[in-house]
Parts: sequence; structure tokens; C-alpha cells
Amino acid sequence: MMGCRFNRRGFLASAAAGAVLSGLGSRAAEDDAGEVAWLDEVQRPPRELPDDAPVLSSLLMDDAGQPITTLSGWQAKREQIRRWWLEFLGPLRVGEKPGVAPRHRVLDEDRVEGVLRQLIEYETEPGISIEAYLLRPAEIRRPCPGVIVLHSTVSHTIRQPAGVEGSPEKAFGLHLARRGFAAICPRCFLWTKDLSISYQQHVHTFQARHPAARGMAKMLHDARVSVDLLAALPEVDARRIGAVGHSLGAKEVLYLAALDERIRAAVSSEGGIGTRFSNWDAPWYLGPEIRQPSFVREHHELLALAAPRAFLLVGGDSADGDRSWPFVASALEVYRLYGKTPRLGLFNHRQGHAVPPEAERRIADWIAACV
Repeated sequence: MMGCRFNRRGFLASAAAGAVLSGLGSRAAEDDAGEVAWLDEVQRPPRELPDDAPVLSSLLMDDAGQPITTLSGWQAKREQIRRWWLEFLGPLRVGEKPGVAPRHRVLDEDRVEGVLRQLIEYETEPGISIEAYLLRPAEIRRPCPGVIVLHSTVSHTIRQPAGVEGSPEKAFGLHLARRGFAAICPRCFLWTKDLSISYQQHVHTFQARHPAARGMAKMLHDARVSVDLLAALPEVDARRIGAVGHSLGAKEVLYLAALDERIRAAVSSEGGIGTRFSNWDAPWYLGPEIRQPSFVREHHELLALAAPRAFLLVGGDSADGDRSWPFVASALEVYRLYGKTPRLGLFNHRQGHAVPPEAERRIADWIAACV
């Protein structure tokens, strides 16, 4: 169960090459992707937008101020948007070749409800290792779809999505493994085995190695390495990879789905999609610069970068909810340029910063139908 030899990349080169290498394989798979029965529901606007719903800039306007009406016109602007965000995040120069899966070693394993659950360790940078849980059906007869599951802000980190500890409704990795997926649940760099180390200390250590990079660049990099590992497993269909996250994990999913075209379907639950909806200005995300009047970008651009791949935004009128609708509405205009049914929507369960049973079901159904 060992991966390929470790050899990491510069961050900008990684994202660019990953899009090229993965896009060819994934687009053919997208053509036969399914839909959920409730797609129309999550594409209907709220009856009334709250006062704090933002007014967003148009995505379909070129540099000359002219409307973009064609897919080719959008693709030119898409590359500009994508490049801007990658440059804003900053580079992680940690190797040369993109997309090479790291070697991993198994630290522990058990079986639960027909699922093989392994605690593994692997490098995300030379000399920098993280732990993750790898879950998959105990019996696999043919390559199965994969999913990366990114945990929320809890001290038990990866034990949450793996179903070892914490709220069972957030054990997305275990739930999806029961449904036939291989799931990898990596630990965010803000935690190590030593829980006494603060987030700020972890950021300081990271930025000492990569002074030009933001915290979200590290989160994205580590998530991409985890996808490298998952996609390289012989029992995984590398053309069918999804991503799921709640809260902190939802923020990571937004960037991963936007900037890694291997992600065929994504669910972002209660991350706060607007840059002013939650603590995006924290140094472990984007930093205080986004609070300056000169910062005029917004995350509807990232949603549009995910098109035409499936993306479900889940809110509870806490971090996300009805005020998140303008982001979806704006990106839907881009999705429609691709000439197929847009698989983008907002489900608001209105039960706060939680994952109630209906949200849990819809998250699993979205990934199962769209990956």
C-alpha cells in the first residue's frame, strides 16, 4: 500500500501542471456525471435577501468593460482570475515535479462496519510530515471513487471525519467509505501531536520556510498532496475524486475545488464564503490585507473557477446562508456558458453552525451522485 517516491513542487507550477494533467482525464468523466433530485431547489434564490448580502462585481465583463457572452471569452478571463489568486496566495517552492504521490506508512489500522481504517503518515514538504486517516471498503472489486475530507476546528482533528471521535454527523470520511468511497482525511498544518502549540506559532514556523506565502497557500498545498496520494492508490479511480469539509474544512474545500481540477464534486459546509462572513483575515487563512479598502476581490471568483464541476454550498444562517446566495447566483451565470445543466447550488438548513441530519444526507448524496 505504499505510494510513489516523494518529490514536491513549486506551488504555482503545481497548480498549473495539475490542471493540465488532471483536466484531460476528468472532463470525459464529467460528461456522465449524475445529478441529485433536489437540484432545482438549491438553485432557487431566497424569497428575500438579508441586508448583509453583498453586491458582487460581474464575472462576465472583460477588461474593456464589455460583456462576456461566450465560453471562450470566459476561459480567457478565467485564466486571469486563476493566476491572480495563485499569485496572491504566494508560492511554496518545495520541489520540482508536480503530481508525484508521497510515500506513506501505516501507523495503525482497524475495521469498522465493513471499512478498513488506517492511520497513515507522509511528507507534504521535505522533512515535514502529517498524519491522515485513510478509509476504504474492506472489499474492493474494482476501482472506487475517492474523496478528500477536511476537518473542522476541533482538537481531535482527523479523528472527527474518520469517525473515531467527535460528532458522528461530521464523520464524512467514514460515511462515504461505507458508500463505497476511498476517503483520505489529512490533518491541517495548524495542529500537530503537540496541542500546546498555538495556531500563530504554526503560521510563524511555516512562514519562516515560505515567507512569501499565506496560510491558505499551505492548506491548499497540503490538500493537493493528499489528493496526489489518494489518486495514486491502485484501488482508486483517479478520474472520480470529490472533496468535503465543514467550517475550517469548508474554506479549504473552496480553494481546493477552485484550483485543482481533479476535484470533480465538492461540498463546502458553513465555511463563510464571503471574505467578510468569517475570520478569513486570520494569518492562517488570507491575512489582514483583505480588510483593506484596496482589496476588491471576492470568492464568487473561486466558485466560478470550479465550473463546470459540481459544487454545493451548505449553510445554516451562521457562517453561510441566505446572504451567500449572490455568490452562487453570480457563478451560475458562468456555469451556464458550458452548455450543460449547472451543478451548483446553495442548501440552507437554517440550523446554525452544525450538520443536521438533512444536511448530512444531502452532503453524502451530492458527492455520491456527482463524483
